[in-house]
Amino acid sequence: MVGSLSGWRVSLRALIMRPIPDRVHPRGTSFRDRTLAGFSGEVNTAAMTLYRRAFLNHTLSAAVLAASVRIPAVSAAPVRRKVIFDTDPGVDDTMALLLLRYTPTIDLIGITTASGNGKIATTTRNALYLADKFQISAPVAMGQGPSLDGVTSGPPVNVHGKNALGDIPIPPVRRKVIDKPAHDLLIDLIRSNPHEVTLVATGHMTNLALALRKAPEIASLVKEVVLMGGAFGYNGARGNITPAAEANFHGDPRAADEVCGASWPLTIVGLDVTTQTIMTDAYFADLRDHGGAAGRFLWDVTRVYMDFHKSLGVSGIYVHDASAAAFVIDPSLFHTISGAVRVAQGGVADGESIVKPDGRKFPPGAWDHRPSPSVCVDVNADGVRELFRRTVLAAG
Repeated sequence: MVGSLSGWRVSLRALIMRPIPDRVHPRGTSFRDRTLAGFSGEVNTAAMTLYRRAFLNHTLSAAVLAASVRIPAVSAAPVRRKVIFDTDPGVDDTMALLLLRYTPTIDLIGITTASGNGKIATTTRNALYLADKFQISAPVAMGQGPSLDGVTSGPPVNVHGKNALGDIPIPPVRRKVIDKPAHDLLIDLIRSNPHEVTLVATGHMTNLALALRKAPEIASLVKEVVLMGGAFGYNGARGNITPAAEANFHGDPRAADEVCGASWPLTIVGLDVTTQTIMTDAYFADLRDHGGAAGRFLWDVTRVYMDFHKSLGVSGIYVHDASAAAFVIDPSLFHTISGAVRVAQGGVADGESIVKPDGRKFPPGAWDHRPSPSVCVDVNADGVRELFRRTVLAAG
């Protein structure tokens, strides 16, 4: 500020003190003569100096005043990331949905339902209920129930409850699904928002595979795909539905293999990291007491899920689907490797996920000529818990 005013002072002084130009007026008298005509006799030099000094001080005062007025900076609105959530609610899906819902930089533009934690009618009803309860305006589309091979899996009622939402009371749902199948909504939203949509999938991968089969070009139009599924042996992680397979991939292994083999930017968030983040009863009690309606709801909906984990000897619940949402919000919390991924189909290893890490040399095989998605192999568990807690408390 001082340097700028000093520069102005020099410029203004030079402007004011320079001689008055002698331009000839049309009537024959010069501009200087007409300007000084009011002075009697010779120009009073002292008076002129005082005049110029007063003019200079007045001008500098105006400059200082103008410089002291701060025009508030116009801050740009945060860019919101467009997200489609393909989900099978589900307790852990509910956690992921609320994390996405209450993150200011996330714009949920669509919800599509899949089988998994319940049959398709149940998970669709639950998605509509959650969208209605938490004022999510995104359209909801029902997905295909059976797998690509026509198999309908039985829901894990001992894990998520008979209604897949921890057996909390669910009132009649006012929201309705839109009149198009889930895979068509995926295609339409990705086509209409090229290179802008992040697709988060936390159930069976059937809808994604159907969308790829019908419109393979969406692989080059989507911004990113983040899915919760698989287990690759890191941190001792193996299957949770069989000794070999994780539940989402096991529910439709053909779809999972096709999704992992598509040429789109894909990150797989599997049991290798989701079982490293645990949320205890004390953690959820804190959310219940300080997180408003969302925190109280999370406490209620996790009771059956918590009891199941305790029956396994775990001190709290594994954070499966919310870890995929956390990756979308803050990928720095995760460490990944890249490599071709195959999902076994049939036999005792049905649904098993196997990565061939980039840089490893093997004889020619089934992993050749496939893209190399990112696979999460480590996580900052404290960071995920803090991200979730901060988001829920801010919502309350």
